[in-house]
Amino acid sequence: MPFCEKRQAEGQRIRFKYSDRIPVICEKADRSDIPDIDKKKFLVPADLTVGQFVYVIRKRIKLSPEKAIFIFVNNVLPPTGM
Repeated sequence: MPFCEKRQAEGQRIRFKYSDRIPVICEKADRSDIPDIDKKKFLVPADLTVGQFVYVIRKRIKLSPEKAIFIFVNNVLPPTGM
């Protein structure tokens, strides 16, 4: 089974088990100079906004306020209020 299909199957299994949560896997871009994150897989509440999730990520990697961080969902930059 290809890696992408395994990851999708894992996501579906987790969504079935935790229907009120959304499985999120965070990976940084190869060219990124931000610090590595200590945890890559998150199970976030469905009502958490993208902005709130970015705040959680910034805290985990101890990113200074001057540094920009962009979160992409399926190669799309979602609005932070969603």
